[in-house]
Amino acid sequence: MVNRYFMATALVPLADGFEEIEAFAPIDLLRRAGVTVTVASLSPHNHATGRSDISVQTDRTLTEAMSKEYDLLFLPGGAGTKFLRADARVYELVLKQHAAGRWLAAICAAPTVLNDCGLLAGRRYTAHYSVAPELPDILAAEKIVTDGKITTSRGAGTAIEFGLHLVSLLAGKSKSEEISKAICF
Repeated sequence: MVNRYFMATALVPLADGFEEIEAFAPIDLLRRAGVTVTVASLSPHNHATGRSDISVQTDRTLTEAMSKEYDLLFLPGGAGTKFLRADARVYELVLKQHAAGRWLAAICAAPTVLNDCGLLAGRRYTAHYSVAPELPDILAAEKIVTDGKITTSRGAGTAIEFGLHLVSLLAGKSKSEEISKAICF
């Protein structure tokens, strides 16, 4: 049972080239559920540009956001995944989140970051088919897979369902169902 007085928090690092649908659908749904979502840019500026050239102002930089703890660390995919994979701060956050037993979520190509951190071995997971060669145990037919405190999803086409799943994890199934109904999903 979810404590209705508990205010969940989430961190979403954005690297240039991130997939906008994969980032914004879950961010929007989490915020509708009352989750405090911090969107952080990998760059030294509060700015990131997605794969479709949509530029966004972030809440803070990743360096600024790292001083806090979050109930969920959510990694959007897209071409920006290569920058997530190349950033030592992202690895530090992923490993810290895992060690604390808090939620990790990744969509599209971003599960490769979790794999790079050694967190997918022996787990059930899914991801975008384009990264299947790196993730040999991918459950390619699954839209969303949760194994322990790690949740993965396939890509932009699963972003709303994935976002609602994240809402369910942090705010409860009834809140997820309420939002699903409100958005006509």
